[in-house]
Amino acid sequence: MVEYRIDRHSGVATYVQIVQQTKQALRMGLLRPGDRLPTAREVVEATAINPNTVLKAYRELEREGLVEARRGLGTFVRRSLGTGPADSPLRTELEAWADRARAAGLEREDVAALFTAVLDQHFQGDPT
Repeated sequence: MVEYRIDRHSGVATYVQIVQQTKQALRMGLLRPGDRLPTAREVVEATAINPNTVLKAYRELEREGLVEARRGLGTFVRRSLGTGPADSPLRTELEAWADRARAAGLEREDVAALFTAVLDQHFQGDPT
């Protein structure tokens, strides 16, 4: 099951953070079709956010066809995203690179900016 981490200082709306983290878990294979998302109550207890915020995020995911709400049962994953499993050799290489970046004194924001610039360069014009 996914555990949401809310960064109140990121400037990103809380419901968007939930949507993004759910999509990341789907891409990484941490969530699979048939898996149940945490209930709104479970998310509220873990993150101290408004239950309506969780429901808004889940509605957005449902609108995108990624999850489905089943009355009285919860919200379940309908389909996955991506093909990169969590134990991919590329993940191992990326972790080693992140370790080297941190050892070189780069801050998280520096690494994110560098990585985003490289992604933009290599995936320019890619609609995904």
